[in-house]
Amino acid sequence: MPIPLPSRRHFLQQTVAVSAGAAVLPVWPQGLTGPAYEVSPWAGPVSNFALVDTTGKTWLPTDLRGRAVLLNFWASWCEPCRAEMPTLQQVADFYGPERLLVLAINFKEPPARALQFARTTGVTLPVLLDSKGEAAQRWGVKVFPTTLSVDWLGRPRQRIRGEVDWTGPAAEKLIAGLLKP
Repeated sequence: MPIPLPSRRHFLQQTVAVSAGAAVLPVWPQGLTGPAYEVSPWAGPVSNFALVDTTGKTWLPTDLRGRAVLLNFWASWCEPCRAEMPTLQQVADFYGPERLLVLAINFKEPPARALQFARTTGVTLPVLLDSKGEAAQRWGVKVFPTTLSVDWLGRPRQRIRGEVDWTGPAAEKLIAGLLKP
C-alpha cells in the first residue's frame, strides 16, 4: 500500500493556516525525514533492467558502473514530481554525469508526453521510459516521486519517497554517501 504523503499544496495550506493563527495539526506519516519525503534503506536489485530513453538509447546496468546514480521515478501529472525536477537537474549539472548520474524514469506515460515535459521545463537529464510500469513494480515504487540511490560501487542504498529539494543540505548528505571518495 502506498504511503500517503501530503501534497505540496496541503503543506502550504497548513503553513498559511498556522501563520494566520488557526490550530492545525499536521498529518505526517511516521518516519518522515523531511517536510514531504521519507528515506529508508533499499536493497535493490539493480541488475536485470533495460530501459529505453527518449532518444532511443537502451540503458543497462553496465551503464551505471563507477558512478553514483539516482533513479528518479516521476510522471508529468504528479505535482511534487514537477516541483522536484528542477532541483534534480541542478544537482546533476553540479556533479556532472561522470560522478553522479541522474536518470529520470517516466512512469506509464506516452513517450511524446515525457519528451514534451522535458522540453518545456528545460530538463536535459536522460529521460527513460517505463511505459508499462514494470521497472516501478520490480523496484517497489508506489509513491511518486520516488528516487532510488546507488553508490559508485553499484550497491543499492536508499529509497527516497516524496519530493526532495536536491540542492538542499539534507540531499547533499544523501549524495555524499554515494560518491567515490
